[in-house]
Amino acid sequence: MGKLVVSEFVTVDGVMEDPGGAEGFERGGWAFQFERGAEGDKFKLDEALAADALLLGRKTYEGFAAAWPSRTDEAGFADKMNSMPKFVVSTTLRDPEWSNSTVIGADLAGEVETLKEQFETILVYGSGQLVHALLQHKLVDELVLMVFPVLLGSGKRLFAEGLDRAGFDVVETTPMGQVVTLILRPAAEAS
Repeated sequence: MGKLVVSEFVTVDGVMEDPGGAEGFERGGWAFQFERGAEGDKFKLDEALAADALLLGRKTYEGFAAAWPSRTDEAGFADKMNSMPKFVVSTTLRDPEWSNSTVIGADLAGEVETLKEQFETILVYGSGQLVHALLQHKLVDELVLMVFPVLLGSGKRLFAEGLDRAGFDVVETTPMGQVVTLILRPAAEAS
């Protein structure tokens, strides 16, 4: 059985909205104010290269689909993003154009379980609304949070109101340049 890994850039107050500044959020672009260093760049590259598939919400998918097909790089990140299977959760998108893309969404829990049977590592980037649903349905096997040392005070948060209480085991904490990467796994429920 494979695992679903949610990997996010977040601020210290939990905001995940518009880290790169392309979404028009007035406080967007915050991730580029800080260096994650060579070790942070390598971590993100290795994470993508180890993934077997991407699972994305529609908005994140559309942003990625507009950007990645025209990109190339020597490290292989762009090639990996363009070539690996991509699954977009949407009730409105009908004909995804980015290579190797499939629309899913009628039964999120069932479809994610099917993906876990097919792929060893499924990676989720961005996709706030999808991540909230995945957390609510307890489908997340690992959270990878690259925490940036900034407080925004407003914006879409990774952990939205209405989520059930959940505990996590800290697997790893690693400083990388000016950021800290946390790897968390859901804590085993007490019997």
